[in-house]
Amino acid sequence: MTSDHAHHVDGDDPRSRAADRAVRRLLLVVITPLAVATLVGLVLLWPGRDPEVPPEVGPPATAVKAIVERATFGTCPGDQGGADATCQLIDLRLRSGPDAGLPVQLAFNVIANPGIPTISTGDRVVVQPSGPTPGSYVFVDFQRSRPLLLLGVAFSVLVVALARWKGLAALVGLVATLLVLVRFVLPAILDGKDPLAVCIVGASLTMFVVFYLAHGINVRSSTALVGTLLSLLVTGILATWATSASRLSGKGSEEALTLNALAGQVDLRGLLLGGIIIGGLGVLNDVTITQSSTVWQLHLADPAARPIQLYRQGMQVGRDHIGATVDTLILAYAGAALPLLIFFSLADRAFGEVITSSLVAEEVVRSLVGAIGLVLSVPITTGLAAVAASRAPVDGQGPTGGPAEGLGARARAAAAQLLRRRSADPWAERR
Repeated sequence: MTSDHAHHVDGDDPRSRAADRAVRRLLLVVITPLAVATLVGLVLLWPGRDPEVPPEVGPPATAVKAIVERATFGTCPGDQGGADATCQLIDLRLRSGPDAGLPVQLAFNVIANPGIPTISTGDRVVVQPSGPTPGSYVFVDFQRSRPLLLLGVAFSVLVVALARWKGLAALVGLVATLLVLVRFVLPAILDGKDPLAVCIVGASLTMFVVFYLAHGINVRSSTALVGTLLSLLVTGILATWATSASRLSGKGSEEALTLNALAGQVDLRGLLLGGIIIGGLGVLNDVTITQSSTVWQLHLADPAARPIQLYRQGMQVGRDHIGATVDTLILAYAGAALPLLIFFSLADRAFGEVITSSLVAEEVVRSLVGAIGLVLSVPITTGLAAVAASRAPVDGQGPTGGPAEGLGARARAAAAQLLRRRSADPWAERR
């Protein structure tokens, strides 16, 4: 009797299998149109040509790598800074370009230019030709490829060491995200396409790749994907209303004004909307997959739980997630605008006047719209995951989409085996 009872587990129940198929069909009906719409948008919005460089920009500067062989302080050469001016004298050796191996000397006026960085012997720098005179160069920046490469390698090793195959898949998804931005989003915007539509399509394509690469093609990741895309749709609608009601044109920053002068075909207001979508995407990804995974784990722990129970328990975790992530989002935007806020503090302007100015209002709208989309993603994804998980069997075909024995079946099988051992040998427990 015990063996027969253990055989008829939930995963072998025809009703459970039918419910699992129903959930998959429902998700397929929802996801297929979204995938088709993403592909159609990708084709329609794909940039038709490489962006033209405006004549005002001029030809690209020739960057030349160099190494500092000597750095001293002394009297400025020639008429630079006056007779009593002190300069930092830099002896460089060019490491690339047509003049590779050529020694070059630069001088920075320390008194007149206190913001000039102090350069030390052994520093690796970047210079560029300053005119038609051979051997005439100016300092551009420091070389940062080595520390950035070390940070990238350390990050990759840590992710793979801790998350293993999922971490490797996440890194591949990160590369795919960068490719979508560089190869589609930026060229399409420069080609004059609607920035909001481009960012929505790019975000949707990124989510398909990232979710299914990192978490597998299964019901759990599909639920989180649908929750993310619905939240992005709500965020886009709300951002459109907020920027229109606030009379924001997207020209609040110096970079936007420069872009408007050099690339007049770019819709700056649409660019502001698209930036809100892209900016909130990473946080939405984290919240939705966490909520979906939480609900699935609750379902595995209690397969008999009803959708409303899973939803309530999942929202207990979601409320904590909302509190922590909203602070993160707001502080991230505040950190980006910190120099601007300090500037307004120096100008001694009233707080209300600062908040409603075009420069700060853009960041306020960006922060609040992103936070609202984030908050709404929690109940949306939790509700979808609760309905999907409650209808999926624990045994047989698990929620991850691969063959898996359910927790309920394993527990019942272990209990039955223990009872058989004890009935055959009453001294087994004492031993």
